[in-house]
Amino acid sequence: MTPIPLRPDLAAVADAVPQGCRVLDIGCGDGQLLAWLRDTKGVEGRGIELDADNVAAAVGRGLAVVQGDADTDLADYPDAAFDVVILSNTLQAMQRPAAVLDQLVRIGRRAIVSFPNFGHWRVRAMLTLSGRMPVTRSLPVSWHETPNIHFCTIADFEALAHERGLTIERRAALQSGRPVALWPNLTADTGVFVLSR
Repeated sequence: MTPIPLRPDLAAVADAVPQGCRVLDIGCGDGQLLAWLRDTKGVEGRGIELDADNVAAAVGRGLAVVQGDADTDLADYPDAAFDVVILSNTLQAMQRPAAVLDQLVRIGRRAIVSFPNFGHWRVRAMLTLSGRMPVTRSLPVSWHETPNIHFCTIADFEALAHERGLTIERRAALQSGRPVALWPNLTADTGVFVLSR
């Protein structure tokens, strides 16, 4: 059976995951990425997800996923329990993003983090021209419905990683799923980073 193609940001995350490694996917949603990694890269995957319906969907895919809150439950995981810990499109919804990053690199040898870039030119233009919080393809809901509580740019994330003493091993700046190199903080709608301590 051919795996369902991944959305572009998840494809960039999957590209950074080594074959056959142990993975923890935090905020794994319905398990699409974990299932893809299991089926195409032979990973031993686990997940943690807040939403009960998503947990049920992931378990229905045959995945080992538990219901939990990344803001409070990551301390229960032992040091270096995984090769890779993934936090995809979830950092901006965390109560304490810096503490979560510390936990990611404690639990795993590497962390892969992706997030929408609030510094993208469309976001800036919409806010400047309309005076209202933007709604875009990567930020598809209105400010009062969004789970996003910490707005972050690629430059902000890089500064936070350095403040926390993390090494940025790899960075992908994406615009509509395609890599961009020129002015990524302005031209990319998504950032994907591979981090280690």
